[in-house]
Amino acid sequence: MSREEIRNPLIFGQHPGEGLIACEPAGRRRGDFDEMILYIRRAGKTVVERESFLPFLWLASTDLLTGSGLAPEVVALEGGNPLKYLAFFASWKEFQQAVKYVRNTTQRTPGVFDAPYYSLTDPVQQHLLLTGRTLFKGLDFSDLKRLQVDIETYTAAGYDFPSPDREEDRIIAIAMADETGWTEVLSGADLDEKTMLQRFVATVRRRDPDVIEGHNVFKFDLAYILARAKRHRVKAALGRDDSVVRTSAGRYTAGERAIAYPKAEIHGRHVIDTFFMVQSYDVTHRSLEGFGLKEVARHFGLSSDDRTHVEGADIARTFERDPGRVMRYARDDILETRALADLLSPVYFAQARILPFSYQNVVTRGNAMKIDALMLREYLRREQALPTPEPMREFAGGYTDIFFTGLALNVHHCDVRSLYPSLMLTRRIAPGADDLGVFLRLLEYLRSFRLDAIRQINAADAGSRRFLDALQTAYKVLINSFYGYLGFSAARFNDYDAAARIAGEGRDILKSMIDWIRENGGRPIEIDTDGIYFVPPPFKDKSEKEGFRKRFRKTLPEGLELEFDGEYRAMFSYRMKNYALLEQSGDIRIKGAALKSRGLEPFQRDFLRDMLRLILERRVSEVSALKERYARAILNGEWPIHKLAKTETLQDAPETYREKIRGKSRGRNAAYELALKSERDYRAGDPISYYVTGSRKSVAVHENAKPVSEWDPANRDENVPYYLAKLDALVNKFEGMLGECGMKQGSAESEQTLWDNQP
Repeated sequence: MSREEIRNPLIFGQHPGEGLIACEPAGRRRGDFDEMILYIRRAGKTVVERESFLPFLWLASTDLLTGSGLAPEVVALEGGNPLKYLAFFASWKEFQQAVKYVRNTTQRTPGVFDAPYYSLTDPVQQHLLLTGRTLFKGLDFSDLKRLQVDIETYTAAGYDFPSPDREEDRIIAIAMADETGWTEVLSGADLDEKTMLQRFVATVRRRDPDVIEGHNVFKFDLAYILARAKRHRVKAALGRDDSVVRTSAGRYTAGERAIAYPKAEIHGRHVIDTFFMVQSYDVTHRSLEGFGLKEVARHFGLSSDDRTHVEGADIARTFERDPGRVMRYARDDILETRALADLLSPVYFAQARILPFSYQNVVTRGNAMKIDALMLREYLRREQALPTPEPMREFAGGYTDIFFTGLALNVHHCDVRSLYPSLMLTRRIAPGADDLGVFLRLLEYLRSFRLDAIRQINAADAGSRRFLDALQTAYKVLINSFYGYLGFSAARFNDYDAAARIAGEGRDILKSMIDWIRENGGRPIEIDTDGIYFVPPPFKDKSEKEGFRKRFRKTLPEGLELEFDGEYRAMFSYRMKNYALLEQSGDIRIKGAALKSRGLEPFQRDFLRDMLRLILERRVSEVSALKERYARAILNGEWPIHKLAKTETLQDAPETYREKIRGKSRGRNAAYELALKSERDYRAGDPISYYVTGSRKSVAVHENAKPVSEWDPANRDENVPYYLAKLDALVNKFEGMLGECGMKQGSAESEQTLWDNQP
C-alpha cells in the first residue's frame, strides 16, 4: 500500500504524523486539562510531546448556551442538517459545564434522537477526530512493545473460586511475557504477596510496554492485582507518568452478548483483553466450545502437547504440595496468552491506524460506532452540519429459513460475497442525511483497499503476508458492518428506509438462489442472511461440478459475486442456526446453543459432541452403546464431580436475592441458596459450582444442591437417578430425528431418508 493511499484523509485521517502510540489528557488527575500528551515512537525510542486540546460540542442553535456564563468560540457549519454550529471550549472543565447546562435546559441526553446538541464524552476521541490523527501510522505490529500478564491464585478451603476480598485468598504466581520471547514467573513459594506485587509494578515500569495483554485481564487478573495491591498498600503506579491505574464501570457488547466489566485505564498504555477478541470471533464463527484460555488455545491449535495442566479447583491444593508444578502451569498459560494475542491482535492494530480511538477502545467499541466515528471525522474536517438520528423503529431484516432437518451428506456452502455492501454500492443506497456522500465513498475505499491487500498477499514474504491478511480482515469487518449501521439507533446517520430496502433486495436475491438450486437438481438445507447450505445434484466429475457453479454464478445480478467456500462430508441439521458439520479432515464444527449450550452440565456437552460425531459419521448403531457407556460411568462413579457439576455466577448479591424471594418476585435458585447457607461473604459476580444429591430422579434442585468444594470422593453422594434422567432427557430430545435418520435400527430402508448425492 502506497504512502499516498495511507494518507487518504477519508480513511486514515488528515494528519500526516507517524509513530503515535498513545494519546492522553494532560492533567487528567486534576479533572481539567487543555493539552494532550502524545507518546510517539521515533527510531525505536518513545518520545513525549504536548499538543493543545480544544474540546467541542455540536449545537442546533447558539441560543442553547444563553445564560450559561460560557463564551465558547463558535463556528457555523455548512449544509442543511440541523446541528449546524460547533462550539469550542478553552478546557475540558468548561466543556463539561456546557454539556451539563444544555442537558438540564433541554431535558435531553446527547444520544437521543431529538436532542438539539451532540457531544462525545471521550477526550481522546475528540482530539483524534479534530486533528485527524490516528495511532500507529508508519508502524508495524512488530514495532509495538507488548507485555502479557496472567496470575494464579490461592482459594481458601470451602470456596470454589478465588476472591481478592478474602484475607485467606492471595496471588501465588504472576506470570509475564513479551513479544521478544522473554518470560518471568514470580512465585508465591519464594516471595510474599506484597513483594510479588511490588516486583510486578517495577517490571512493568522497567520494560515500559505500550500494551498490556491478558485473557480476561479486566475482570480477573488486573482487578485481582489492584484489589490485593490496595490491601498491601502497594501503589499500582503502572502509568507512564507514574500514575496509578484508573478504574470505572465498563460494558462490552458482541452480538447478543453484553458483558459488564471493570474497565482499567493506564496512562500512556493500552490494556488489551483477548477474552473480548474471542467473543467477537465467536459471534461470526459460532465455533468455540468455551471462552476460557485453555479451550480457546486448543481451538486455535496454540497448546503444546507437553504443557502442564492443573484444574482450577486443584490449584490451591497443588500449590501446597508441589508449588513448582503451579509455576510451570503459569508459565505455559502466559505462553498461550502471548500466542493468542499474536494471532488475534493484528486485526485491531490495523483498525487503530484508521479509527479515531485509542487502541484499547478499538477492541471494545462496536463496529457501528466505528463507522459513525469515520463519518463524524469527515464531516468535522469539512465543517459540515450533522443530522440527528432517526427514532428507532422495526423493519424486516435478512432472509433466514430452514428446509430440512436431519442428516445430509455431501453438503456444500455458497455465500454471496459481501451481499449487503455490494447492494449498497451497485444500487447506490446510502443514508438520506449524508449530504456529502461520505458513506458510500468510505465503503468504496475500504473495499478497494481490501482487494488491494488481498492482491498483494500472494507476492509478499511471510511477515508482510501476515500483516496484509490482518489488514484485509480489518477492512472486511468494517465493510460488513455498514448495513447494520443504517439500522442502529445510536448511529448519527442511520436510515431505516435504506436498511429495509437493502434487506428486501437481499431477500429477493436469496429466494431466487434457492429456487435455482431446486430447479437444477439440488436440495437446500438452510439459508442464513447471505449463505446457503445445500446438497448439489450428483456430479459425474469435477468439470460437471464447475459447470454447475458457473451457471449458478451467472444468475446473480451484476456487481454480486457468488463464492463456494465449503464442502462437507455431512451435516446434521437440528433447527434454525443449530447444526453440526463434518469437515473433509474429520473435524467437527458445531453451531447453535441447542447443540452446545453452556448451561448444560459438562457430561451433557461431552455426550452431545460424541453423539453428533456418530451421527455425522453414520455410525448410527453405536448411539445406544454411547448412552450406555455414559450411564455406566454415572452409575459406577467413574468421573470426578466436576463432570456433573454446574457453575453459575451470582448476578445479584445473596441478600438482594433473599429480598426478591420474600417479595415473590423470583423463584428459588440453587446457587443463591448455597451462598446464603454457607454464611460466607459471597457477592454479585461470584461463581458457585454445585452438584445435586439425593436418591430420586425428580428432586427440587435448590433443596438438594451441594457445593463442589464439599464433595468427598471417598463417600460419593451425587444423585445418580437424577443424572441418569438428565442423560435420558437429552437423548429423548433427538429421538425422533434419530429414527428418521435410520439411527434406531440402522436399516437400509430408513437410511434412504438421508440426503445423499455423493459424487
